[in-house]
Amino acid sequence: MSKIVYTRSKGLTDVETHYCPGCTHGIIHKLVAETMVELDIVEDTIGVCPVGCSVFAYKYFACDMQEAAHGRAPAVATGIKRVHPDKPVFTYQGDGDLVSIGMGEIIHAAARGEKITVIFVNNAIYGMTGGQMAPTTLVGQKTTTSPFGRDAALTGNPIRMCEMIATLDGAAFVERVTVTDSKSLLRAKRAIKRAFELQQQNAGFTFVEVLSTCPTNWGINPRQALTWLNENMIPVYPLGNFKDVKVDKA
Repeated sequence: MSKIVYTRSKGLTDVETHYCPGCTHGIIHKLVAETMVELDIVEDTIGVCPVGCSVFAYKYFACDMQEAAHGRAPAVATGIKRVHPDKPVFTYQGDGDLVSIGMGEIIHAAARGEKITVIFVNNAIYGMTGGQMAPTTLVGQKTTTSPFGRDAALTGNPIRMCEMIATLDGAAFVERVTVTDSKSLLRAKRAIKRAFELQQQNAGFTFVEVLSTCPTNWGINPRQALTWLNENMIPVYPLGNFKDVKVDKA
């Protein structure tokens, strides 16, 4: 007699995703979905999709979802949360969406202490539009718009969002994680769950950055992409918790 040992999270729809082989968006979706199920908030949660690789995330999460214009997910989420303060609200954004055109939106949402959760997926490149250089692209990294490698003298250095947001008084939780192995998956899950829990406690703005792979635009296979992330991205974007407020339960 066969025994079921694993099933799709009830926080996800039964729909095949469009992501490239080896992309870790699917894993990150699973962690967010499992968090919603464990906190019993799937029916109440409202998510906001960006423009980018995860533009179709509204097809995959089993909660209510709203599409936002490029970079404007934090503004849309702010409006939703203020109208529905009792609902868990999150955005799911890539580095092109959040750090480039959406930089003003994310910084001011954090500074205001908007009670939303942001899941920020950083793969150091523009994925959906063809592999152009992003604000998070590493110095020396080759892209379609930096074929000889990013030159810091011309385009600056990679922007570290966790370090920046952690300095803002409105931020309640800021952590950078990755999903390259089992241990990192567990840590990423804890961070995402903590972010949602603090939102439920009205602690303030919560932010989880997840370092992700993009084998297609990096020009390597999925196994190589995991190694490349660990060896090249983590030294530039160190993992760890940057802020975690303690809420007075009295």
